[in-house]
Amino acid sequence: MEVRGRLTDASNTTLLCGITLDGVEDQCVYKPVRGERPLWDFPDGTLAGREVATYLVNKAAGFDVVPPTVLRDGPFGPGMVQRWIETDDERELVDILEPKDVGPSWRTVLRARGADGEPALLVHADEPALRRMAALDVVVNNADRKGGHVLAGADGRTYGIDHGICLHQETKLRTVLWGWAGEPLAEDVREGLQRLRAALSPGNAADLAEVLNDHITIREVKALRSRTDRLLHEDELPGPSGGWPPIPWPAF
Repeated sequence: MEVRGRLTDASNTTLLCGITLDGVEDQCVYKPVRGERPLWDFPDGTLAGREVATYLVNKAAGFDVVPPTVLRDGPFGPGMVQRWIETDDERELVDILEPKDVGPSWRTVLRARGADGEPALLVHADEPALRRMAALDVVVNNADRKGGHVLAGADGRTYGIDHGICLHQETKLRTVLWGWAGEPLAEDVREGLQRLRAALSPGNAADLAEVLNDHITIREVKALRSRTDRLLHEDELPGPSGGWPPIPWPAF
């Protein structure tokens, strides 16, 4: 792994690297643990471990919205390594639009007014991959799903990144993906949650809970199981609870 540059907009050390193995080359994001800023409300484990744990939850559910993510040693010690995603700048997934520009392909999250007093809407695309991402955010308790953490891949797929403050046992959900609140779960979402719940069951051959315990606490694994059970029981994506800011700031 060779460091090629630093992403300066990130709050923690985030490096763009090249990787090579058996003649195959690619790019990745590398976030060394030693470059993390401590968070008082996430005192356990590491942000890198939480990113890896969120990828594993995504993989177990078959949601396929998080790039491949591993924990490995790098030039600055252990850290999170995630495949770099080339983006399609022509495909917007989260945006702020005037009401007249919001068509049936958008879901409205928030109504506001711009600096000039004109109405503006925070919206996101109405597509299956984002529905799965919204469900993933609920079960991993994502405290920071900004619009900039939703990527339109150049390969036509949709990806979510930056999952360092996920999986806390206390409710901390903050996301821009509220557009389906109160609506029944789509069939692919329900099936994914059922796969995840099976993988989290004690004695399951996949031992997902045991693997997650390498990255998050036992209480946090239990809370993950409880959130998954609740979402399946209620069979609808929830709305904001009212006890916590529902949207991260800034939203992008």
